[in-house]
Amino acid sequence: MPDPLASRPSEQPVNPEQAVAHVRDAFEKLRQETARVIVGQDEVVEQLLVSMFCRGHALVVGVPGLAKTLLISTLAKTLSLGFSRIQFTPDLMPSDITGTEVIEEDKTTGVRELRFVKGPIFANVILADEINRTPPKTQAALLEAMQERQVTIGGMQHKLPSPFFVLATQNPIEQEGTYPLPEAQLDRFMFNIKIDYPTEAEELEIIRRTTVKEQPSVTTVITGDDVLRVQDLVRQTPVADHVIEYALRLVRATRIKEHTTDTPKPRIVQDYLAWGAGPRASQNLILGAKAHAILSGSNHVTPEHIRAVALPVLRHRLITNFNAEADGVTTDDVIKALLKEIDIEGGSAGDRKRLDAVTN
Repeated sequence: MPDPLASRPSEQPVNPEQAVAHVRDAFEKLRQETARVIVGQDEVVEQLLVSMFCRGHALVVGVPGLAKTLLISTLAKTLSLGFSRIQFTPDLMPSDITGTEVIEEDKTTGVRELRFVKGPIFANVILADEINRTPPKTQAALLEAMQERQVTIGGMQHKLPSPFFVLATQNPIEQEGTYPLPEAQLDRFMFNIKIDYPTEAEELEIIRRTTVKEQPSVTTVITGDDVLRVQDLVRQTPVADHVIEYALRLVRATRIKEHTTDTPKPRIVQDYLAWGAGPRASQNLILGAKAHAILSGSNHVTPEHIRAVALPVLRHRLITNFNAEADGVTTDDVIKALLKEIDIEGGSAGDRKRLDAVTN
């Protein structure tokens, strides 16, 4: 039976249902292979794959010891992609990431010329370990690679391999000696993925697996070309206008600084947000929902798919104020409240209550 993803958009179109079924099957195999090494964290694995299939980058946040690095490297192996780990430190220079030009002499002719030596950024999956430990100058070098998928050395542009993903880790506890990521760079990450402590049963299994002689290994499930085909399929997934409008209502409701004639902002936004999400959040909500729909076995997007990716898309794009810090309110709390407040069909829960009061 031929692979329904074997053709690209420029060739003969494939059957959407067959393509979605094929991706769903590959996704289940990816989860099974990853589970041989990583215990639990099913939601984290799914969010990482969603960001990859959307050509996006992800920031993975969690305390030390939760296997962030192992998870990302394991996922790279199951995808048969080139993997490169960059340990970010205060003395890391931009050239340590992108590469540098060296003078090379031809021994036969004596002619010297510059030769570009590629840095670790020239891989498919980049693990930027503890990204907030390096100065802004080095962070800026990574920013160009993430946004433009190229690096510029000596005025020459060098294209990065495709597919290309940056998966960065960050420790939310230890802030001494760190350089907080600027909002412009945070916005380049499609997802902010939180890793929590394992359950008691999961931690028991972790101890069993990691304290024996033989360690589990994974096999390749899909190739880099397969990933590119899935990315194409995600972009072709249809989205109805009312679903896009729902995503817009969620994002626009966070913009406390925006002066419009829209419905008044929800109370939690007025009380606890200093700044809301920009248009890139709306784009990533739709793209993330498309990929989530495909991985769920659906060939179209519903508002529930938007809701499923709202937390990782929005949590790093909202800036809380002093009131939120004083009351212990996080961006996740604000997003969850908005998901309850903003009506899928239009308006808000508050609007419905006021309408009911008038009609009754």
